Formats: sequence, C-alpha cells, structure tokens
Amino acid sequence: MTASLHVLILAAGASSRLGQPKQLVKLGGHPVLHGVVAAATALAGHSVTVVVGAHASEVTRLLAHSPASVIVNRRWEEGMASSIRLGVGSLSAATDAVLILLGDQVAVSADDLKRLAASWKEADGVIAAATYDQRVAVPAIFPRMCFGELAELRGDQGARQILERNSFRVVRVPMPNAAVDLDTPEDLAALTQRFNSTTPGTTDS
Repeated sequence: MTASLHVLILAAGASSRLGQPKQLVKLGGHPVLHGVVAAATALAGHSVTVVVGAHASEVTRLLAHSPASVIVNRRWEEGMASSIRLGVGSLSAATDAVLILLGDQVAVSADDLKRLAASWKEADGVIAAATYDQRVAVPAIFPRMCFGELAELRGDQGARQILERNSFRVVRVPMPNAAVDLDTPEDLAALTQRFNSTTPGTTDS
C-alpha cells in the first residue's frame, strides 16, 4: 500500500528583514517560491499546499498556474505556528504524513525531498528530518500521530519543539542545502551570485 504524503510549504511571512516579499524575489530568472513549489510537486504532485499570509494576493497570483493549492493564513502575524496549524487542519483524512518545508529554503532540491521521503518510508511511525549546521529541523516529515501536536503549536518556534520532544523517533537525513535561506539583503546578494553562476547564459557583473 502506498502511503499518502502531503507537502506543506510555509510562505506567509512578511519578509521584514529583507525589505521586500521574499516569495516574489527572482533567482536565476525565476521567483523563489516557484523553485520551492517545483521541488515539492516533483515529490508529491498535486498533494502540495502553500500557506500564504502577508502579500497574500501577490503570492496567490504568482501560483495561479501551479499544481499546488493555496490557502491564506489571516493570522500570519501570530507566527509560523499559525501557518502550521492551518495547513495541518486542511489535510484530508487520508493523509498519512505531512512534509513541512519553508518557502525560503531555496536550495532544497527535489532529490533532497525524495531522500527525506525514502527515509520516512523505511519504518512505521518515524519522523524524517533534515540535519544541517549541527541541528535537526525542517524540511521534516511528520506522521499522522504527530498531527495533534502540530495543531497545538503556538508562536514562531515552528516544529522544532516537536522534533526535540520526539527525538527518539527521528530519522536524521543530512541536508546541507536546507541551511540556505533568504532573510536579509546580504543573503539575497549571495544567493543571486550563486544562482547566476549556475544559470546557463549568465555572467557575473
């Protein structure tokens, strides 16, 4: 029997440190969020939901032709936990596990997510989580038995406390790409250089 996995992409933040909506920033000629969604849909097809909040109308338009579903978190200012609660609450009863991915984890590839899913499938009841920078964090796959804990999260801590509380059931998947995120203008400058250097037909200025 094939287990049902749904991907939840958290993209509701205001990008206050960056000074512009990070979801709309282009790297390598494409909006950041398009790349993250593409990696997710390569793994899960249409079983992908993007949670938007700040800049909801612009981000929703950006994803108009995407296979992913979009839901709007009206309480995005409460923090990341509010997006997780909303996303988990939207899952169908047939969903066996949810993969939580951040909308600015721009370097995480479809292959990274497929390795994570393969580790999750190896044993019943495990949480498969990425390891990078000596920590265990998202992207991570939580089985249905964790949905209640996810639904009780508050604030801006995300799922880290659940990973810590259930460390005995966590399968760790090394994923250096997950350490790359987009929070500040300095991050954007470094990522722009990185993506330009790997995009055919581009040259560094």
